[in-house]
Amino acid sequence: MRVICAGLFFVTASLAAAEPPFSATLAVKTAGNPAQDVPHQWQTENGTDWQLVTEQFDSARIMMHKKGETLAVTIEATADVNINLQLHIPTAYDFSDSDLFLPGFWYKKNLKVSEGAPSADVSHHWSFREDRLSVPLTSVFSPADGQGMMVMRTDKHQKDAISLPGKGEMILSGQSDIGSAGFADIGGKVALQVGFPFLEAPYTYTKKLHLAPLSQAFLPMKKGQTVTLNYEISTVDAGDFSSFVAAVWEQAYDEFQPQPVDNPLPTEQVKSILSQFYQQSFTDDYELAGFSGQNITVENAEIRPNFEVGFIGRVLLNAFNAIEYGRAHNQPVLVAKGEAVISSYTDKGFNSGGFLREVVNFEKGRETSDYSIRRQSEGLYALFLYLQYENQRGKSHPQLETKIRRLLSNMLTLQKDNGSFPRKFDINMRVVDEAEGSSASAVLALAFAHRYFGDAIYLKAARRTGDYLVNETVKNAEYYSSTLDANSIDKEAALFTGMALYYLSMLTDHEQQYQRYVDAAAKANYFVMSWFYLWDVPFAPGQMLGDIGLRTRGWGNVSAENNHIDAYIFGYLNVMRWVAEEKQDKRAANMADVIQTSLTSQLLPRPGYMAGMAKVGYHPEVVQHTNWQYHHNGKGFYNDDFAPGWVVASIWEMLSEDRAKQFLTAQ
Repeated sequence: MRVICAGLFFVTASLAAAEPPFSATLAVKTAGNPAQDVPHQWQTENGTDWQLVTEQFDSARIMMHKKGETLAVTIEATADVNINLQLHIPTAYDFSDSDLFLPGFWYKKNLKVSEGAPSADVSHHWSFREDRLSVPLTSVFSPADGQGMMVMRTDKHQKDAISLPGKGEMILSGQSDIGSAGFADIGGKVALQVGFPFLEAPYTYTKKLHLAPLSQAFLPMKKGQTVTLNYEISTVDAGDFSSFVAAVWEQAYDEFQPQPVDNPLPTEQVKSILSQFYQQSFTDDYELAGFSGQNITVENAEIRPNFEVGFIGRVLLNAFNAIEYGRAHNQPVLVAKGEAVISSYTDKGFNSGGFLREVVNFEKGRETSDYSIRRQSEGLYALFLYLQYENQRGKSHPQLETKIRRLLSNMLTLQKDNGSFPRKFDINMRVVDEAEGSSASAVLALAFAHRYFGDAIYLKAARRTGDYLVNETVKNAEYYSSTLDANSIDKEAALFTGMALYYLSMLTDHEQQYQRYVDAAAKANYFVMSWFYLWDVPFAPGQMLGDIGLRTRGWGNVSAENNHIDAYIFGYLNVMRWVAEEKQDKRAANMADVIQTSLTSQLLPRPGYMAGMAKVGYHPEVVQHTNWQYHHNGKGFYNDDFAPGWVVASIWEMLSEDRAKQFLTAQ
């Protein structure tokens, strides 16, 4: 495989000089033959407009125009040609001391990822397809200089084409708007890279923890065809990385101006459709009852007795939703199903160590022997909602309360001196995973425990965790390792941090402490929003998601390891709107509307609009919007097996009145 960076003509002059503020690689390919780099020079008469000049290539004219912060690149085919053009824009920032930011995929140097994911440990030169990014931009921040640089593609992407075989050199099957963005360490300095069509190098990230050979796409251009690429190049002043992320996101938001997605379905109709999941997935054939909501197939949406109290299962939260909805809509069958789940977990759902039985697979006769602070906390959250709901109906559940008290005692024992919690432990509370990234999830359970039982010990523990989040997570901008199936920078770590601070803000009367929570949550919120798409990724004809009209704005990428979008949101929009109100932030307020409308019904399976799913109400989980696949299908489709349990719970929670505020401020 040839080396893509070979033969680059680097220009180190400043952007105001007469030479072009970039270097370039131009490559062409004919079918069945290796691509060839084209030697070239640039000529200019006015220092603003440049033209590529070569002695051996006359199939295209390439011109550039730089005015202020805008750069326009025009490629005009003078003969039929398959072409790829990549640009590197130099900066004065040292690579070793700088942090990179490619929204929704790369944070700092992406060092906190598992082996097999893109990181600066693997290479100091990376280029990615634009549709991997929540905004098509690349940026660098230098803490020493207190500033950074951003290069953002400002074109409206309308189309994509199939690229086979998905790695190596590929002539696209048709016209595409997908380019690339990345960076390189050139002589110890950061260069920001953009190009068209895409180049993924030194590897292409096609599936989880699998770095495949590089991929380089060539656009087939007919004689007379013209393509113009538009970029914004700007310097960004910021005091730290958090401020840089905020400034870049705001600038990107102002450029793309994402609008709420047209949503014809009202909340009641959406919940009515989602309730079909509860009707169709319930099973009580074993000692625990539940909803079959994980490890099932898109093709069949079969019932499998495999239950998980949090994470991808959320069986207890689904049970509460079924009960609440069933009573409100005179559906006693739904109430009975939900009650059967809660009753079975009250009787048989706690183990001898006092923990919730997190993952139980009756089909294979096994359950997890390791427990997590995240699943335990998510289970407690759902049980507290149920207990408060029952109390309001005049009913008490002392047996369940006693078991919850014991679990809370376990949690307090597990809390570290710095206020954090280990990610995983065994039945005897021996720590098996020291990672602290799930700590924020414990605040949700502890805050509810304080309000429900009126015991200050839980609030004290929650505040200690809040101090840890402010002093470590937010201060260092390290939102890491909340997901249980990855060791990675991820969306959920930032999201749980914001939620924890929101909960704590409702439990303090101290104005200074309240403002401390607001300020920290506002910083975390920019990281949350940075994972959500501000633009609509185009799809090729025949890719189902494009054919049914999916708009990706408002959908969130998952993590630096799992490069797909999903509907993980739960109650976070309440946090986003709270921050927006406290900070008078119209962007955040509007982004919350974009997310809500985008996630509500675009992919909701219903009669006449099944969105590729087997059953009504079984909302898809792994939405593959780029060159990515867990097992099958890839861009434009879903993974073949999925976990609708958490997705149904997430959308349901998003559309429910602010449950946290109702619970924590109840008199």
